[in-house]
Amino acid sequence: MKKLIADELITPPAAAFDYRVTLSAPRDLTLDGALDGIAHCWEVYTGATGKCYYEEAEEVAKLGIELIVRSLPEAVREPGNLDARIGLGLGTDLGGYAIMISKLNPETGEVESAGTGAGHLGSYQLVRYLPHGRACAVLNPYYTVLFGEATERQNRVLGEILQRAGFVEDVDLGKLGGRRLAEVVAGGMIRFSKSIGFPTTLKEAGVPPEQVEVMAEASKDPQVRMKLKNMPVPLDVEDVDRFIRPTLRAAYEGDFGLVPELRK
Repeated sequence: MKKLIADELITPPAAAFDYRVTLSAPRDLTLDGALDGIAHCWEVYTGATGKCYYEEAEEVAKLGIELIVRSLPEAVREPGNLDARIGLGLGTDLGGYAIMISKLNPETGEVESAGTGAGHLGSYQLVRYLPHGRACAVLNPYYTVLFGEATERQNRVLGEILQRAGFVEDVDLGKLGGRRLAEVVAGGMIRFSKSIGFPTTLKEAGVPPEQVEVMAEASKDPQVRMKLKNMPVPLDVEDVDRFIRPTLRAAYEGDFGLVPELRK
């Protein structure tokens, strides 16, 4: 199991990096790092619904995801392409920046901090079967459908990025909403994953069916409660069986129809 460790003591005040060192990075490392970067941006952005840092999260996510979606195919085709590596690096850097966003809410006087959500929560129980970035890439389309009613604006933004890259069909995203929009965008996410050879269901990835139950039960652990609260619609432990478990089953089978309607 992957364990989350977060503390100011292990956060450097500054960093410098030469992207030339990534030119020899293996293909799989490049792919998994890129999709983890997208997951960071996407989970923070969708989780920012109703938060005081929403506008900053949107700016970071739009640029970060666009850079990764645009640069990754070039970096895979031509590993020595420094411009593609820099674009990919900047995009994933923004994914790292996204989870560090923290802002004082002037109305409540409380500090609101960004963080990853559902995709990362499930990925912790998949380390025996999938690299981290790949696990997030499998899960996030199904959670995009689950939270579709609460994330229309975010789904249009991501849909437009994927549409420009050729992964969403030529439809007017402005005329779609709710679950229908979410399913179109989630379909684009899946097509993007397929284009780079990633599995798009837990079954395809070789995850045993009983692992779905392990993942659902692990979501009730008090140590990961903040992940439930970081979701676009904050969830409680008692919501896991109603919403998380069936969404994981949907991710196992590859069936959006198994994703429940989120009603709280």
